[in-house]
Amino acid sequence: MRKKNREEHLEPVAEPIRRHPTQRRSRERQERILAVATQLIASKGSDQLKMSEIAECSEISIGSLYQYFPDKSSIIRVLAERYNLESRCCIEQALGAVDDVPGLHAAYSDLLDQYYDIVLATPAMRDIWSGMQADQQLLQLELQESRIAGGLLAEAILRVYPHSDARQVRESAFLIWHLGEATMRLAISCEPQEGRGLVEAYKQMSLRQIMQPACDESGRPSS
Repeated sequence: MRKKNREEHLEPVAEPIRRHPTQRRSRERQERILAVATQLIASKGSDQLKMSEIAECSEISIGSLYQYFPDKSSIIRVLAERYNLESRCCIEQALGAVDDVPGLHAAYSDLLDQYYDIVLATPAMRDIWSGMQADQQLLQLELQESRIAGGLLAEAILRVYPHSDARQVRESAFLIWHLGEATMRLAISCEPQEGRGLVEAYKQMSLRQIMQPACDESGRPSS
């Protein structure tokens, strides 16, 4: 029931029309295009990504490339969606098992550490994020994903603190997760040691909000 409610609040994000390959050869070509784009983004940044260079490195014509992806934003979108899906699976697995206070503390802490390690190991993610900030539709995709992840966090908090103000918890969880994304972008732009310190500082700040027993509308404490 909660999952349904969370999805009802999501605004659909428009997507440019692109070809969805069904044949094996077409799927392989699409994967090659995405792999080439990822390499170019990692080496040059999303701002310098050019459709002509993607086509050349993928050994296809520019016309064929446009059949799969009508513009650069559509490529960045697909790459972002894939990263989001992987992240969401990790979040669901970690938070879905939470049923007590120590479990909530450990799961959230581990998620932040794992996410930072993943981002460090995937240089293209930083520039994909950068490319998303310059496109309103892609920004909406990021916002939508923060709502979903924040909803998963809120569900875990409400299991641990069932008498909490549900609306307040959901709003806080959404904000915590969205600010966490911003923290990761800042952290990976710094030296690794400083970046990890920033992630740790954010972890402690957000944990104080997450672990603080809230009250329901009657003012009854949750613990």
